[in-house]
Amino acid sequence: TDTTISRAGPADLDALAQLFDAYRQFYGQASDVPRARDWLRSRLRVGESVVLLAKREGTTVGFVQLYPMFSSVRTAKTWILNDLYVDAAARRGGIARALLEAAAKFAREDGAIAVARGGEAACDVRGDE
Repeated sequence: TDTTISRAGPADLDALAQLFDAYRQFYGQASDVPRARDWLRSRLRVGESVVLLAKREGTTVGFVQLYPMFSSVRTAKTWILNDLYVDAAARRGGIARALLEAAAKFAREDGAIAVARGGEAACDVRGDE
């Protein structure tokens, strides 16, 4: 089955929110589809992130979310690959690899020098946890 990769737009928000909610649950968060949808809409609306979607037979089965970053030392743009998720029923079919390749291609075409992996290794600055 062929996988198509495309950049998420407003019409993709409902399907993407379902997958994003499943992704958050995978990392121990409670299900909250409205919160997932609001988060994504806010990021995409003002260009704070780019989401690439994987579809098989018209169904959204995975995504990768990239956030822009800049290197002062290298005076160049980079992208942080913060989120990668493939629906459990669609795993082991090359979708994650296709998303990673599409993310690298997007970054190159955008003029970035690198794609770095993001993650949870961040300092909590809120002071409440």
